[in-house]
Amino acid sequence: MRCRVLLFAGLRDRLGGREAIEVELPEEATVARLRDELERSHPSLAGAVYRVALDATYAAEQEPVPAGAEIALVPPVSGG
Repeated sequence: MRCRVLLFAGLRDRLGGREAIEVELPEEATVARLRDELERSHPSLAGAVYRVALDATYAAEQEPVPAGAEIALVPPVSGG
């Protein structure tokens, strides 16, 4: 399945200012598999710290990625 992945903050910067990228995943892919595929196809993401959100909810690594889900990579934020 083809997935569109939204990027925010420093992750967007790592990929040249792109708002989103696409990745191809098998139908039964998990969040962990998504991370592997993203880092394989976009090596600048390797070593980046981020959480994966599926349909606006943070997802665990073993959670399946449903077809058609909104996927976002969210880096840690700090504020004051």
